[in-house]
Amino acid sequence: MSVDIYTDGGCSGNPGPGGWAYVIIDGETIIDEKWGAEKNTTNNRMELSAALEGLNRVMELGIKADIFTIYTDSQYLQKGITEWITNWKKNNWKTSKKEAVKNQELWIALDTLASCMNIHWKWVKGHAGNMYNERCDQMTQDAIASVAEKGK
Repeated sequence: MSVDIYTDGGCSGNPGPGGWAYVIIDGETIIDEKWGAEKNTTNNRMELSAALEGLNRVMELGIKADIFTIYTDSQYLQKGITEWITNWKKNNWKTSKKEAVKNQELWIALDTLASCMNIHWKWVKGHAGNMYNERCDQMTQDAIASVAEKGK
């Protein structure tokens, strides 16, 4: 059995009001979907938050699968968790430029979850007609609007 998790995050301004969203799918059935927002954040934090929230929800629901596939339109998230994180950990959470890795606490939380689950991280092109990616994008925009309007 495989379970798909589509994620998205974004901001209005960067930093600015931000939102994240996920959709968890088993075959063609939506198991769960949710969005959240923060008043002042960055696009990258919201992309990471979407994946983290989706994985945490899978754990809360006790969903079992041979493989979980996370679909993201963020190369920062996809490459960060599959390529860059190995060196960040080896280098005590420093980048190749010897700077502190941004969003370290979110990366650590994602890495912890990924270590106990079989996860395939797949990049998808955003705004390209993928139904669930588009759904996440719309929920992300709704999340951003929910905090942007309150801030006015």
